[in-house]
Amino acid sequence: MPDTRAAELIGDMRRRAGVNQAELSRRTGVAASVLSAYEHGHRQPSVAALARIADALGLELQVAQREQGLARSGEILEQVLDLAELLPSRRRGELAYPPLPRVAA
Repeated sequence: MPDTRAAELIGDMRRRAGVNQAELSRRTGVAASVLSAYEHGHRQPSVAALARIADALGLELQVAQREQGLARSGEILEQVLDLAELLPSRRRGELAYPPLPRVAA
């Protein structure tokens, strides 16, 4: 299932500003076909593209980082690594490769 948040955001910003895709294309330098693909969820814009679109509509894009999510992910990774160190390990010997057949030249 594709993520349509960017598509909804772009369409909503454009409609609220009373601008059609052709005008937004002219203001941003982004092809109208690309803007259409963004609005229909066929392509995902980069954060830079979203910022350019917002700027062209007189808006400012603010991106909030999910610091709590990152902190929690770090804690989980630390726990996984600690558990991995507790697993018994045994050293295996050298890998033995089967002899390769000789090909007559």
